[in-house]
Amino acid sequence: MTLVNNLKDRFQNGNIVAKLIYINCAVFLATLLTKVFQGLYVNEYHFIIEWFSLEANTSSLLGKPWSIISYGFLHADFIHILMNLIVLYYIGNLFLEYFTQKQLLSFYLLGTFFGGLLFVFSQNFFPLFNGKTSILVGASAGISAIFIAISAYIPNYQIKLRFIGYVKLSYLAAFWIGLDVLGLVGTNAGGHFAHLGGALFGFLYVKQASNKEIRIFDFVSLLFKKRQKPLKTVHKSKRKAKKNTAENTDLTQKQIDSILDKISKSGYDTLTKSEKEFLFKQGKK
Repeated sequence: MTLVNNLKDRFQNGNIVAKLIYINCAVFLATLLTKVFQGLYVNEYHFIIEWFSLEANTSSLLGKPWSIISYGFLHADFIHILMNLIVLYYIGNLFLEYFTQKQLLSFYLLGTFFGGLLFVFSQNFFPLFNGKTSILVGASAGISAIFIAISAYIPNYQIKLRFIGYVKLSYLAAFWIGLDVLGLVGTNAGGHFAHLGGALFGFLYVKQASNKEIRIFDFVSLLFKKRQKPLKTVHKSKRKAKKNTAENTDLTQKQIDSILDKISKSGYDTLTKSEKEFLFKQGKK
């Protein structure tokens, strides 16, 4: 029971990335166990896969509308889930440095949804898939949405890779997309269409918002401070003080904008100690 309680505590206290990892692992184990028990009865029918994977035909989607989301928590094998969760761990935690946990969950679910839509569309539109039946499982579409979204937001952010060195996030995203494009005519073409659907959602969602709009999520208190109405008559000394206050406010906002631009280009860790302290003090006002 100690192990169970430990896992329960880690799940409850973990961030949304940790929770998604735990959920995916739990579903994977449940899938394996049901497969083993059903195999004992020489039963090829797999309850979890049949009911929660996304099938290519539209009639099945109408009968199982939840499968447009639930497939994003299923995986074909251990290597499949391992690779997905490694990427989710590193990219997801980087995403949380700039966005909220609620936003990450939204990107994961909506990326899964739009990836599923593109999968169904591709299977029923392109001649390549005529006469073929396939199902879709995996978290890759949701992860692609998160990956491409953060890459579009901070394209110049650099990640250190072993044996390679520092590589811009935009280059890694381009490589990620390139693999999916090359795989569109392979054995897992449907899966790669789903990845691209999630990636397209992540890119368009971030790009449609300006930097100012995105900053609102993290600095709402700075942008929506209560302003006092000016008096009709102001004494000369008060006008001078008011002018100085306005100049100081403009200077402070310029400093904030400069620091935010630096974070966007190079990451939070590149800030100096004084810049971090300044940003912290402004956030508490």
